[in-house]
Amino acid sequence: MRVSQTNLAGDLLLHLGQPSDGALHERVKRALRNAIRNGHIEVGTALPPSRQLATDLGCSRWAVTEAYSQLIAEGYLEAQTGSATRVCWSNTSDADSQHLPSYHAPAARFDLAPGLPDLRAFPRRRWADAVRTQVTTAAFTEFGYPPPGGHIRLRQLLAEYLGRSRGVSATPQDVTVCMSVTDGVRRICRALRADGITAVGCEEPGWTRLREVIRAAGLDPVPVRTDSGGLRTDDLAAYTGLRAVLTAPAHQFPLGSVLAPERRAALLHWARQVDGVVLEDDYDAEFRYDRRPVATVQGMDPSRVVLFKSLSKILSPALGIGWIVAPPRWTNHLHQADQTASQPPPLDQLAFAALLESGAYDRHLRACRKRYRNRRDAVVQALADQLPHAPISGIAAGLHLILRLPATLDTAAVVTAAAARSLRVADLTAYHATNDHADHGLVLGYGNLADNAVTEAVRQLHQAIEDTR
Repeated sequence: MRVSQTNLAGDLLLHLGQPSDGALHERVKRALRNAIRNGHIEVGTALPPSRQLATDLGCSRWAVTEAYSQLIAEGYLEAQTGSATRVCWSNTSDADSQHLPSYHAPAARFDLAPGLPDLRAFPRRRWADAVRTQVTTAAFTEFGYPPPGGHIRLRQLLAEYLGRSRGVSATPQDVTVCMSVTDGVRRICRALRADGITAVGCEEPGWTRLREVIRAAGLDPVPVRTDSGGLRTDDLAAYTGLRAVLTAPAHQFPLGSVLAPERRAALLHWARQVDGVVLEDDYDAEFRYDRRPVATVQGMDPSRVVLFKSLSKILSPALGIGWIVAPPRWTNHLHQADQTASQPPPLDQLAFAALLESGAYDRHLRACRKRYRNRRDAVVQALADQLPHAPISGIAAGLHLILRLPATLDTAAVVTAAAARSLRVADLTAYHATNDHADHGLVLGYGNLADNAVTEAVRQLHQAIEDTR
């Protein structure tokens, strides 16, 4: 029997010691226990099948199964029928472990939370074909580091596409490829801080993660109220020294409003007066169901607006492809002062460029628009049937809507009750930065909800609300 000082188990080194240290199954057990207690094997990790680990260690399968059995009895491992043997012990304190995801917690059966597109509809074949084509046909120079700002071919195609579809006024030099909207805002915030800007106005309520990014960049996120007409631009004058504001004018999140035409003009007028900048989040503007999408604010004044967009709401956040359209003043800073900024892999950039150029991206968008419109109609109808006294709000657009609930109902408790029914929903108050929770209800996303699950998902939501009452 082959025994060595250290033996590879998968990608884990187990220190078995010497034959004189005891029976082999005892040494395997001690090695695994030490690796778990030292944190080398984290909670939730699936251990190799006993046959595979025995082969890696050069021992009998019995020695491994016996070690596994003893560690299960001691509470270090957990075995489930039809699943791998997993680590269930952690040296993390109870307080910390409450914030860690449970490795064995099943995914929610019904996904009514906002933030995701239909992951079932990801164009796997088109994307795989596009990547394969680039791998086999791209020049060898494409396998090096991408230039600052991203691949020039993608930037050219994006400038053309955005001008045609979103009314953006930009040249390829104005486009910077990034990883996501969050990444783009983070990078712009560094440029703002270097320019002496200390605060950014943020829609209240608004996307919590972007407020956190702004704060992490050393800037102060200032809450600016929103209503059915979008950002309340008249309130901006009350914030002395404010020179930057972040807004989603085409479809505000989470309220689902559109920035009124007079407020668009007022927003740009304010930016010129204070020598400021508007940060425009165009996250899901293509999905408008009652009319054609409104054009960007950027096209009205390219010198005062920075536009952010990504593929997260259209294809998948897993791709990690986004872009920034900015005036030269800010683009130069992005390319010169942020040389180490991460970018999507060049081959992925070229694959996306191929989808843009071939029209496959447009076709995917059209198919998604139709799918989401029908799904939204189904959700609205199901809500009307199950919860007739709970009104909905938000324009017919995007991937979410607001379900209004009585102020006497604890929406956080509804979220908890829904989770117990394997249903994901979001509390509207969670998106507020202040204690002014005039907007009371739930944010319901339907992007990643299966069409055949709409009726049952809403029925479970109705039951969760009744459980809370």
